[in-house]
Amino acid sequence: EKPDGSPVFIAFRSSTKKSVQYDDVPEYKDRLSLSENYTLSISNAKISDEKRFVCMLVTEDNVFEAPTVVKVFKQPSKPEIISKAPFLETEQLKKLGDCISKDSYPDGNITWYRNGKVLSPLEGAVVIIFKKEMDPVTQLYTMTSSLEYKTSKADVQMPFTCSVTYYGPNGQKTIHSEQAVFDIYYPTEQVTIQVLPPKTAIKEGDNITLKCMGNGNPPPEEFLFYLPGQLEGIRSSNTYTLTDVRRNATGDYRCSLMDKKSMTASTAITVHYLDLSLNPSGEVTKQLGDALPVSCTISASRNATVVWMKDNIRLRSSPSFSSLHYQDAGNYVCETALQEVEGLKKRESLTLIVEGKPQIKMTKKTDPSGLSKTIICHVEGFPKPAIQWTITGSGSVINQTEESPYINGRYYSKIIISPEENVTLTCTAENQLERTVNSLNVSAISIPEHDEADEISDENREKVNDQAKLIVGIVVGLLLAALVAGVVYWLYMKKSKTASKHVNKDLGNMEENKKLEENNHKTEA
Repeated sequence: EKPDGSPVFIAFRSSTKKSVQYDDVPEYKDRLSLSENYTLSISNAKISDEKRFVCMLVTEDNVFEAPTVVKVFKQPSKPEIISKAPFLETEQLKKLGDCISKDSYPDGNITWYRNGKVLSPLEGAVVIIFKKEMDPVTQLYTMTSSLEYKTSKADVQMPFTCSVTYYGPNGQKTIHSEQAVFDIYYPTEQVTIQVLPPKTAIKEGDNITLKCMGNGNPPPEEFLFYLPGQLEGIRSSNTYTLTDVRRNATGDYRCSLMDKKSMTASTAITVHYLDLSLNPSGEVTKQLGDALPVSCTISASRNATVVWMKDNIRLRSSPSFSSLHYQDAGNYVCETALQEVEGLKKRESLTLIVEGKPQIKMTKKTDPSGLSKTIICHVEGFPKPAIQWTITGSGSVINQTEESPYINGRYYSKIIISPEENVTLTCTAENQLERTVNSLNVSAISIPEHDEADEISDENREKVNDQAKLIVGIVVGLLLAALVAGVVYWLYMKKSKTASKHVNKDLGNMEENKKLEENNHKTEA
């Protein structure tokens, strides 16, 4: 139906011909679709589509009509506060700003809020002027609401917002604007001080800035800053910077207004520190068997954690050397940190070198085939000694000298020989400290002789020690078991003595009776 109520036919469908006919209505050209179940669809909805539609059923006998009203909705844009006042003065009625929301259909209402609470018109304090405009082309509405407001000190940092309430297909809805905070001009009544940048903890070497602020507006531009222990203030802007602070900068810091020194604010600053002293440190060279006390001393503003590392492996406890071994050599690091203070860590290192003169032990072993003998020269020392073999007498070297890896100041060199007669092998080990020589007599291959046991390696020595500990544990366990069994037996015998007395007494009476009977028999005989 047209706005004047006159009908316009727009679509027709016959139940017999199954055909669809669309009338020539310009505003609905190419926007209509009438399905087989007589559902009319309109695409690309417009505001002008909001009108009354009638479904007419024509039969041979009658005409039936069923009307429906189509409503068109358009959600407005998010409201925005524009034309904001640069500042507001207390006890003065002044325009705060305009709240505007565009492209709405139908039109909506605008509401103002202060700190989330609705602002209602109040004579001399709150003045709200609302207006709406419709675009003649799009038929969409733009709503504008102006707010004049009388501020007070309570409005400092107070958020103002506005909202638009409109109707949609599912009922009434509301959209809120972003918050707006306005400068309120009034005299300073309180001074505050803060540390920038905000940190949970300050450490030596940091740069810190003190910022002093007044709660008046416009804010004060100059202040007096008082450092710990100083009576005279330092004139500065609202900030004062301390660079590369040290531990003696710990204390209370104050600031005040230039014209009101009694109006002050203070803050306490603690500068955390961490000192580490490792003795000895750097590269230290000691001799095998020497004692080396090591201390890592910590001085800190609060409890610190200490970690010892050796060759990048964490140690369970701090190192202590009463008698140095070659395996004690390495790079030791003492590291400490204040966990609550980010970036405050210290570390010192000790590179321990354990030197020792070459020590030699020679062993020999006959091959089970009886055709060769293996001679081994076990050497200890640091720096790594060089090994040299010499042989006196006749014989042949079956293969080249074979050397083991150099681990913890130890390694060995071995050769295999088949001596035709008695020979003497000499092993020479030499490093920067000393030259050591040792010899071993080896009988001819045809002469049997006693083999000497090989040197026990560190790993095998640990296995032997573990086996010895196991044997000792088993023996101690057996002794304890025997002790317990002895105590139990003693208690048992103690309890049995009393009972045995009674049994012996009864047995004695029985034997006497038996002897009397035997005597009676003899007498009768």
